[in-house]
Amino acid sequence: MHGQEFVLGIDVGTSAIKVLAVDSDGSIMATTSASHPVESPRTGWSEQSPDQWYDATVEAIRRLLSQHEIDPGGVQAIGFAGQMHGLVTLDDTRQPIRPAILWNDQRSASICLDETERLGLDFLLKHTGNRMLPGFTAPKLLWMRQHEPEAYARIAHVLLPKDHLRFRMGAALATDMSDASGTSVFDCGARAWSQAMFDALDLPADWWPEAFESTTVVDHLNAATAEATGLPAGTPLVAGAGDQAASAVGTGAVEDGQVSTTIGTSGVVFASSAAWRHPGDGSLHAFCHAVPETWHLMGVMLNAAACFEWFCRELMPDVAAQAEAEGDSPHARIAATAETVEAGSNGLFFLPYLTGERTPHVDPHARGGFVGLTPNHGRCHMARAVLEGATYGLMDCLELIRKTGVHPRSIRLSGGGAGGTLWRRLCTDIFDLPTVTTTTTEGTGFGAALLAGVGCGFWPTVQEACARTVHERDRLEPGPDRMAYRARHARYQALYPALRDWWAQD
Repeated sequence: MHGQEFVLGIDVGTSAIKVLAVDSDGSIMATTSASHPVESPRTGWSEQSPDQWYDATVEAIRRLLSQHEIDPGGVQAIGFAGQMHGLVTLDDTRQPIRPAILWNDQRSASICLDETERLGLDFLLKHTGNRMLPGFTAPKLLWMRQHEPEAYARIAHVLLPKDHLRFRMGAALATDMSDASGTSVFDCGARAWSQAMFDALDLPADWWPEAFESTTVVDHLNAATAEATGLPAGTPLVAGAGDQAASAVGTGAVEDGQVSTTIGTSGVVFASSAAWRHPGDGSLHAFCHAVPETWHLMGVMLNAAACFEWFCRELMPDVAAQAEAEGDSPHARIAATAETVEAGSNGLFFLPYLTGERTPHVDPHARGGFVGLTPNHGRCHMARAVLEGATYGLMDCLELIRKTGVHPRSIRLSGGGAGGTLWRRLCTDIFDLPTVTTTTTEGTGFGAALLAGVGCGFWPTVQEACARTVHERDRLEPGPDRMAYRARHARYQALYPALRDWWAQD
């Protein structure tokens, strides 16, 4: 591969760093990864040392270059994607003050409720386009002000996870607009930091880095990182994007009205929009897209594949163990039992709110459960009900997106859950829309690489990069069960209102 031009895409995940090398034709040359641990000092807390991201990235890049015989002199740019919302605080010497507080940390839940009551939801929506949620960045700062005042007093700069990694690899303090959208202090409609939110929360404006469009070259590789990785010093570093926006780029959801669904631990329904819009009640995230001057709407349910993982582990451990012993996938084996059951699971429903819910119900008290169990139900019915229930939750997100005026003609599927035949069929029939998969399975890291490619001139625009490199691989049309599922979904939607007040009593 001597002399071949390529870009790197770096995905700062919650549990690992992933690095992709992509050539100027959009072909993935190689991938590597390196893990880093998550710490939970208390229940509901989630933290990481920012230095771990840098160390893991250096390790992954060195392995990629050595194991795949890639000429480092061919690198044209590096793009970044990563877990959103995490709080990295730096002192006046630009050193981390404490471990980063991550997106899934819940310690600021009461602060979000108090601030929403004090400021009013209308105020938040006017100045950010979104509710204030515990996962977001600014509430974590308010928690530090209350509980760690000495550390808070030392803050000089605030960064998001991928941006701290880029800072360590270069020198500049910068972010992009898609990642800044999840901070609770960014005016997503105006694509700028919100002075009104800084004033309302009494947070200094000069703590926050300049926000750029995702394809912008914002820095260059420093000498120390060049020596550590083997890459050339001065390599352009592109702003990049938050993980969901980058994943949408990686799966080609970049044109107005295109919708993608990611079935991972959580479930995401993502809609690209050429115009700024939000649902008016904060029921969807309304963020800046990684595509310049473009936005996106996003519904996020907290438990999608996590529900099936729980079911397989806790209720069918014998089948899972046997599958593993025979070299088979436990999830595939158990999904096969669900395929023996007719659509509707013989009247059984499953609520996927195992750890509360974000979309469409902003309710940390919501809980999961089976409704309608009879002696005629077995574990195969329960398995199918879990898959159907999680897909009904995704349908809730899609309905909210449709209410804003986005009407997709098909849905792009990605994530581990999308690889299952049954789950893909359920999405197709419950959404009552064709579903398609794309040629790449490396959505987030590939999206970061495409943004880097636009930044260094491989492609003129993000849309052109996707048109040349992301293609439909398979298309599935809705089947005869779609009308029955429409009625079943309506019954499913009646369950949350019936149980909401009962859950709140705990």
